[in-house]
Amino acid sequence: MINKLIESSLQNKLIVLLATATMAGFGLFALLNIPIGAVPDVTNNQVQVITTSRNLSTLDVERFLTYPVELEMANLPGLVEIRSVSKFGLSVVTIVFEDNIGTYLPRQLIAERLQTALENIPQGFGTPFMGPISTGLGEIYQYVLEVDPAYKDRYSTTDLRTIQDWMVRRQLSGIPGVVEVNTWGGYLKQYEVAIDPNRLKAMDVTIEEVFTALERNNSIAGGGYIEKSNQSFFIRSEGLIGSEAELQQLVVKRSKGQIVKISDIASVHIGSATRFGAITANGEGEKVLGQVMMLKGANSSKVINDVKKRVEEISSSLPPGIRINGFLERSALIRKTTFTIAENLILGCLIVIFVVVLLLGNLRSGLVIASVIPLSLLFALSLMYLFGVDANLMSLGAIDFGIIIDGAVIIVEYIAFQITRNRSEILKLENVERQALTDKITLKGARKLTRSAIFGQLIIIIVFIPILSLTGIEGKMFRPMAQVFTFALIGTMILGFTYVPVVSSMFLRPASGKVTFSDRLLLLLNRAYEPSVSWALRHRITVIIIALMLLAWSVFIFSGMGGEFVPTLDEGDFVIQPVFKSGTSLSETIALTTRIETILKGFPEVDQVVSRIGAAEVPTDPMSMEESDIIITLRPPKEWVTAKSKDALADKFKEALLVIPGIDYEFTQPIEMRFNELITGTRADVAIKVFGEDLAVLNKLALGIKTAIEGVEGASDIIVEKTAGLPEMTISYDRTRLALYGLCVEDVNRVISMGFAGMKSGEIFEGERRFDLVIRYEKDFRSDIEHLRKAMIPLPDGSQIPVSEVAQVSLTKGPAKISRDNTHRRVVVGVNVRNRDLESVVSDIRKLIDEKVRLPEGYSIAYGGQFENLRSARKRLMIAVPIALILIFTLLHLAFGSFREALMVYSAIPLSAVGGVLLLWMRGMPFSISAGVGFIALFGIAVLNGIVLIEHFKELKKHGVDDLRERILRGTRERLRPVLLTASAAAMGFMPMAISTSAGAEVQRPLATVVVGGLITATLLTMIVLPVMYCLFETESKIRKRKRLPAIVKISLLLLLMSGAKPLLAQELNRTTAIETALQNSPRLKAAAIEVMQSEVSVRTAFDPDKTIVYYNFDQNNIAENGQPLKVWGIQQQFSFPAYYVARKKLLEELHQTVLLSYNSMKLQLIKEVELAWEEVAYHWTLKKSLTTLDSSLQLFAEASRKSFESGASNQLDYLAAASKAQSVHLRVQETEKAFRTAAHHLQMLLNKEVVLPVNFDYYPLWDDSLRIGDSLALEIYFSKSRTAVKQHKVAKYQAWPDLNFEYFLGANNVADSKKYNGFQLGLAIPIWFPSKYAAVKAARLQSEVTLILSESNKQRHGDAMFGKNLTLQAAKEKLAFYQQTGIPQNNALRAAAMRSYEMGEINVLQYLLLLDQVLNTDNDFLNAIHQYNLQLIDIKYFIFE
Repeated sequence: MINKLIESSLQNKLIVLLATATMAGFGLFALLNIPIGAVPDVTNNQVQVITTSRNLSTLDVERFLTYPVELEMANLPGLVEIRSVSKFGLSVVTIVFEDNIGTYLPRQLIAERLQTALENIPQGFGTPFMGPISTGLGEIYQYVLEVDPAYKDRYSTTDLRTIQDWMVRRQLSGIPGVVEVNTWGGYLKQYEVAIDPNRLKAMDVTIEEVFTALERNNSIAGGGYIEKSNQSFFIRSEGLIGSEAELQQLVVKRSKGQIVKISDIASVHIGSATRFGAITANGEGEKVLGQVMMLKGANSSKVINDVKKRVEEISSSLPPGIRINGFLERSALIRKTTFTIAENLILGCLIVIFVVVLLLGNLRSGLVIASVIPLSLLFALSLMYLFGVDANLMSLGAIDFGIIIDGAVIIVEYIAFQITRNRSEILKLENVERQALTDKITLKGARKLTRSAIFGQLIIIIVFIPILSLTGIEGKMFRPMAQVFTFALIGTMILGFTYVPVVSSMFLRPASGKVTFSDRLLLLLNRAYEPSVSWALRHRITVIIIALMLLAWSVFIFSGMGGEFVPTLDEGDFVIQPVFKSGTSLSETIALTTRIETILKGFPEVDQVVSRIGAAEVPTDPMSMEESDIIITLRPPKEWVTAKSKDALADKFKEALLVIPGIDYEFTQPIEMRFNELITGTRADVAIKVFGEDLAVLNKLALGIKTAIEGVEGASDIIVEKTAGLPEMTISYDRTRLALYGLCVEDVNRVISMGFAGMKSGEIFEGERRFDLVIRYEKDFRSDIEHLRKAMIPLPDGSQIPVSEVAQVSLTKGPAKISRDNTHRRVVVGVNVRNRDLESVVSDIRKLIDEKVRLPEGYSIAYGGQFENLRSARKRLMIAVPIALILIFTLLHLAFGSFREALMVYSAIPLSAVGGVLLLWMRGMPFSISAGVGFIALFGIAVLNGIVLIEHFKELKKHGVDDLRERILRGTRERLRPVLLTASAAAMGFMPMAISTSAGAEVQRPLATVVVGGLITATLLTMIVLPVMYCLFETESKIRKRKRLPAIVKISLLLLLMSGAKPLLAQELNRTTAIETALQNSPRLKAAAIEVMQSEVSVRTAFDPDKTIVYYNFDQNNIAENGQPLKVWGIQQQFSFPAYYVARKKLLEELHQTVLLSYNSMKLQLIKEVELAWEEVAYHWTLKKSLTTLDSSLQLFAEASRKSFESGASNQLDYLAAASKAQSVHLRVQETEKAFRTAAHHLQMLLNKEVVLPVNFDYYPLWDDSLRIGDSLALEIYFSKSRTAVKQHKVAKYQAWPDLNFEYFLGANNVADSKKYNGFQLGLAIPIWFPSKYAAVKAARLQSEVTLILSESNKQRHGDAMFGKNLTLQAAKEKLAFYQQTGIPQNNALRAAAMRSYEMGEINVLQYLLLLDQVLNTDNDFLNAIHQYNLQLIDIKYFIFE
């Protein structure tokens, strides 16, 4: 199939080039339209259920909001975990699902369950809703509304919030891919009716009456319509309140003959809703922030660009003096990482091209290989577009062109070598013939090496299968890399048998033969390398010990290397999370963050500082009012002066912030923080989770853990989750007094909620905008605990009493936050790791906690955060890496058919691991999942050089290089160039990633470091250790050789026997398909195949002891101790001496090998017969075609001579000569036709099948590839016969040795409590008649000597015969060369001159016919020279002397 594709490609170059151009065009289209991001989105499949209730405490939120939601979600299908956070007025439940369940099905399931959960939530406590369909990468654009200094007094933060909500947000929400525009900070505008409790009491009006009046006097209604005068008049009641003045005039009630209006008891003004969050920026005070969130799965680059365009459009419509300041946008990070990707790809491409050209020493070959790089990349981009793989740092950033073009390098290097080898023949030909010969050489070269190239690429693809099977965060991060690498390799494979042969045949030229720089470089390397190999072969054990010591050293280093999950991506920005005390007011938090911003803005490295305090309008990030995220955007690193690294700058920041006492700071990055929070429920690198029921105990344990671990090196930003200490005003009801006054708890609660929190009684419209109408007490009457105690409660009789009459109001401390994992309460101690690896820090922390912290019964500790990800990923790698190793070994075993050879090549894997570990250690990098993936990729690449080396050793052995040392030295010398080319190209391709310092390189660096270091040691050690191992194994195999039928031969034999079930595909017959058809249909070969299988089965009969004897014996004389005769059962077995079975098995294996060689010999002879028959058919067809053309011409010439004679224009002699010549040629045509039919019939008999011969035959001299298949097989046959004779002698010898006899018996009788008697006996069966046995052994030994002598004689006679055949072939080749170089050109010139002389009348008919006869004889002699050369070449190629 592949060979046919290669041949078809060379025959249709234009189509191949057009198809390649089409593919490249689609790749460019994909490049312009593929989603581009910074990193893969590793957020798990989760849905947030948010419930807001501005009046409930933390405990009440947990009890009435969180718990019902958790309970309903607990048994959803595909559920992984449930996390929840309960805070004052806010419940956020995060439900995590399996990734394969999709995005929208979980939301549908949750929506159904929320209806049930809502029934369990008391009315008015809140309505749960689902958060936006977004991820950790969803916050793509954040902006603040800025006011120009000239307009500072014109706009309040309430105005800014209104502009954000009703102008900016609405226009941004319509962008495709934007799922939510969240608002943060400012004051949410409300129309507030602020009641004076004193005036309320004086007017004898209750707050409930005011609320009812507002609610009932702010509505509309419709009355249908009235038909009048053929028109319909619709009835519309306009009862909405439209202004503050109208609101003030609203009547509450009539009391004591007077009308009580709103203005009598309250003030009406613009107010704001209770705030749970705020925004400050750059030390300038409060701002309003907008947060654009992207739909999950959208194209981030496109959405960000659309958002920025819309922002520009909105800016022109904003009120004067207001502008949008986009302070944090994802496109900046995308630009940085895209630059990193482009830098790595371009540098990697240039380095690989340089290495290839340098080591090949051929610019044209290098350019042909270089052209594969962009084409494979465009092919990968095309598949990325079709399969929906985003372009980001991991998908495109980890491509190594050195690995991808490895197959193309092998093919082009071999084709260039063959073209240079046939330089003299190519340069002798004209353009058309030269291209035809180049195509032929290219076809043969591509056919020979395409399979090897594809096999090497398949190994790498299969190695990536475990990476494709990874799940979780590491799967989402590294699966795109494996996918794109696989896409690129598939593209290279396809290009390898289509595009590469075409451009090779078109652009490659024979080398001049001059010594190039590449040749001098390799000569220099060989001079240094050959003494090393020679020394290693002399000190084999020393080399193996050194390699094992290096491996042990690397294992030791690895064990102490430590580990981290994935290196932290440098986003270029900071997030500082200051930790204020629980219960800090919002105004105090705003003041503190503004002060922090002022300090930070003093650093020249800082561009902008924006603080997000508390919760946003859609609280996907549930923070309390004392919690804040201070986002610091930094200037480019080249402008830094305070510090040179981010860690150093963080230390400077922390040092500067020490002027504000009592605050801890946690440093992180925007995306990293969001990922950590969404994936693991905590923002820290390490989350020490303490589980238990009592919140006070949990808080105490967490503080104890913090104290215990504060001295751990690398553990910075140790923060205890604030769960306790929230100040509360608690109202405790006296139910007896409530009953005395005729009140219930709900009556009091409603008044308190209405007066202090405020209650919505309707809405007021301003055009399209709508604002809540809220009733609450004046601010001066709701700012102290006394105001709460004095709040008036209406009684059923119309009078009012203060709250203190029926309840106790006191100041208490309550929980600030309650976090739960899978319905269990927990508190988290967060630790960020800096300047040390994650795993070693956790190890020290765990040790200290075990020593210093004692847990009460029912309490437990778990470790989460990035450490949890590392642990789960390591478990998956413990499965993925062995699978990769098993797959590699399986492929190697299938390729070689030998466990020993597969094991030798497999040794490259531990040798490569040595370099990977050492280079990681030298660069101070811990083990990470990135490095683990690098090891998986490295293992697949490392074995390729071993395959090249072992295959070449086998080929040299096959061609008669029997001396082991010579074979190894020659093989390593000849394969040094391809091994260095493959390894250096792959290593150099990863070099830009390994040394890059650009944005995002942190993730790629460990992976590239592992591959580069591993390939260096794998190449060095493979070129030294592998030859040594080969020498050891080959030496052992000479002593004890065990040959078995390779699996691939078994399969081929089975396919041969089942040929009727799988016929040859219908296609035009050619030389190759003729051979395949003959092999498939030959009865003799099928019978021989059965004999091979029979001989293989017979090997199992080697261990064939005598039949086992089971006997029963009863003898009344055999009396037991109880006086009763014994009944004896026994078993008896006789074995030949053990060495006999071993020798017999070796003999049967050798006999099987002989049968297999006989099968191969028969197969070779059949191929030879088909080749000869095909040669006869092609020769006679070509001869017939030449004679038929001449016959037609002569018939016309004779007819013309006859007419000329009859008209008197010529004499009779001319006519008779022309007619005689025409008749003579016609007879030769008939004879040739018969010979052609005879040859075709003979070919048909060999094929054993009706086939259709081709219409045309391309008849040309066969290419002498110097391969003598029969010669190699003959040597194997002679050696096999010798080995068989020796083994027969051993079998006869061991057969004369004593046999072993074993017997076991058990005796008992039927008497109760009788004793059992058992025993055994061992014996030797010694051959007493020894002379006969000795004679048999001696006869076998003499027979082996005879066989050895005959084998040596046959080997010598075979060599003599081959010598004679080589001389005959050389003579045929020289004769053919004469005709090609001299005879045919002269003959063509003679033909043209004779025709020209005859036409001009310079010669007569007779002379012309004589010259034509000479030309015809020369043409026939040339065809015969080709024929004889081909026959001799086929004969010598498949010759076996028997």
